[in-house]
Amino acid sequence: MSYAEIAFRVLRKFTQGVIAEADLHTLCRDAYNFDVPLEPVAGRDRTCVMRLDQGPTASFKDFAARMMARLIGRFIREQGGRLTILTATSGDTGSAVASAFHGVEGIRVIVLFPIAEVSDRQRKQMTTLRDNIRTVAVDGKFDDCQALVKRAFADPALKAFPLSSANSINIGRLLPQSVYYFYAAARLANRGEAMVFAVPSGNFGNMMGCVFARQMGLPVKRLVVPVNANDEFPRFLATGEYAKIEPSRNCRSNAMNVGHPSNLARLVAVYGGQMDETGRIHRGPDLAAMRRDLFSSSISDERTRETIAAAWREHQLLLEPHGAVGWAGFLDYLAVEPLASAPAAVLETAHPAKFPEEIEAALGFSPPVPPSLAALDRLTEDFDRLPADYEAFRRYLQERLGR
Repeated sequence: MSYAEIAFRVLRKFTQGVIAEADLHTLCRDAYNFDVPLEPVAGRDRTCVMRLDQGPTASFKDFAARMMARLIGRFIREQGGRLTILTATSGDTGSAVASAFHGVEGIRVIVLFPIAEVSDRQRKQMTTLRDNIRTVAVDGKFDDCQALVKRAFADPALKAFPLSSANSINIGRLLPQSVYYFYAAARLANRGEAMVFAVPSGNFGNMMGCVFARQMGLPVKRLVVPVNANDEFPRFLATGEYAKIEPSRNCRSNAMNVGHPSNLARLVAVYGGQMDETGRIHRGPDLAAMRRDLFSSSISDERTRETIAAAWREHQLLLEPHGAVGWAGFLDYLAVEPLASAPAAVLETAHPAKFPEEIEAALGFSPPVPPSLAALDRLTEDFDRLPADYEAFRRYLQERLGR
C-alpha cells in the first residue's frame, strides 16, 4: 500500500464516529503527497535508513503536523470560533507546525524557540512566515520554552483564549507518527516478523509513536533509543534512578537538547509506573520489561561528527547530526546484541541541508539543498523576543490574543 493508504488504515481506528472514512482517506492523501525513502545501507543486509525528510519542511515533524492541521482545521470549521496553537520547538517542530497551519482559517500559531540553539535554516523556516503565524525567540533553553507553554495551558488568567498544543504533549501529534513504523515494516519485514527500529530521541515523541505502534500489534524486536549528551534516559534505564538535566546540554543534534522529556511519563505509564510533571516517580515501572524492549546509549558531539564521516566513508550514507546519533546508537546496540537476520530501520529525522556547517566540517562538501529550503535565504525574518519568564509570556499572550 502507499503511505497515505497505510496512514488511513491505522488512523481510522482512532477516528471512528468522528470523521467519515471517505473524508479521512482524502485527508491522508492530501497530507502525505511526498516520498518516504527507505535507503538500503551498503554492506548491511536488511538494514535501511528511513528518510523522513522529504516533506515541505524537510523533517519528520511534517508527518504529524500536516495531519494535525487538517484535522484541527476541519473541527474548527465545523464548530466555529478560533483556536490558538502554542508550540515550543527545539528545532523542527516549529517550522513543521508553522508550515502546516499557515493560512488555516480560525487558527493562530505562536511558536517559542531557544534563540541560541536552532540552526539558521531551522529558524528561517519559522520566522519568514506571516499571517496567522508568530514566532518568539526565548532567551533560554528548549525546556524553558516547553515550561512556558505548559504553564499557559493551566493558567486561569488565559481561560478566555482557547488554547491547544502541537507539541508531542498532544496525543494528536503521536498517533500520526506511529504510521511510518507500519510503513517500514510493510516494506522490509515478512508477515509477522519483528523489526528493530533506531530512533534518535529528545522529547521522546517519535519513539512513543513506535511504542504505540507496538501496542497496536506491530511486531517490534527491539526499540533503540539513542540520545545526545542529555543522557537522563539511558542512566534511568541502567540504574532505575531518574534525574533530569537542568539546564539541558547544548549539542550539535540541537533538536534533541531536552533535559526532561515530556513523553517519558507516557513511557513509564506503558510499563505500569507513574511519573509526575516534575519527573518524580510515584510508582516505579517494570524496569526488567523496559530493558528487554528498549536499548539506549548517549552519543557525544565528538562521536556524532565522527559518525557522519564514517557513515559516508563506509556506506556512502549522508547523515545530519540527529541521524548520526541514531546510527551510532544502532551500532552500540549491535555491539551487545547481534541483529542476526532481523530487518532494521534507522530513522533520519531531518534533511542534511538543514545543517550545512556540520556536513562541511565532517565531509568537506555542502549537501544538496532541496527546493523547500532553497528559497529561505531570500526571505525576510520577523520575530518577537522574550526572556524565559512566565509573567512576561502571559502579558505577551494577553496582548496578542486580545486583539
